[in-house]
Amino acid sequence: MPDLSNHVLLVTGANRGQGKAIAQHLALSGAIVGIGARNYDEAKEVAEFIGEKNAFPVQLDVTKEMEWKSAVDEIIDQFGRIDALVNNAGLFKRKTFRETTLEDYQQLINVNQLGVFMGMQAVIPHMERQQKGSIINNVSISSFAPISRSSVYAATKSSVVAMSKAAAVELGPQGIRVNMIHPGGVETEMVTQDGGAPSYYASIPLGRIGQPVEIARAVAFLASDESSYCTGTEIVVDGGMTLGTPDE
Repeated sequence: MPDLSNHVLLVTGANRGQGKAIAQHLALSGAIVGIGARNYDEAKEVAEFIGEKNAFPVQLDVTKEMEWKSAVDEIIDQFGRIDALVNNAGLFKRKTFRETTLEDYQQLINVNQLGVFMGMQAVIPHMERQQKGSIINNVSISSFAPISRSSVYAATKSSVVAMSKAAAVELGPQGIRVNMIHPGGVETEMVTQDGGAPSYYASIPLGRIGQPVEIARAVAFLASDESSYCTGTEIVVDGGMTLGTPDE
């Protein structure tokens, strides 16, 4: 497990599901983790569960620029630094292309695309002063292998890939690394919708759906100095899903 002792990190959408699992794993690795969430009470519950030594709640609606500024300023005021940002918050809507409304598309852009953009902009000035920082954008295999009825979701995720790579080139000389993780199916509410893992996952190479901690491990690697020579990197964590199904 990477050593994140004395590292200060902010995780968005950390009040439930994948974000909560990431926050817990980072804390176990020694990090001090800001539990960013639109619902402050839920963020507070997660922080209390993890323990005040390693976690604290942060009010953060990723679609609101002022909340980004306030959240990052709060962390800088309290700790004097921010070592990593994990842009995890995301929104998924599954509709056919023809059924998707402009409102649907705008909502996905606001969360999945502009939320990441605003987060990166909020932390970069502080990371530049430190001459060190790690930004991890939790994207999706949909950015390069989209499934049906998810065209605008895939579009927002693809935009984050392009933005991340361009930012990695620009920010590297300042010691700031920008990397991406592409989860496949992960057993969270977003995928299972309380109905359990879809049977489809039995047919992928590893024969099962992923677990949130398996994504969290990749995040911890990219947040740590163990990945000090990685920037613009894309780590696919999908059990081989995008490779196809094995022959019987």
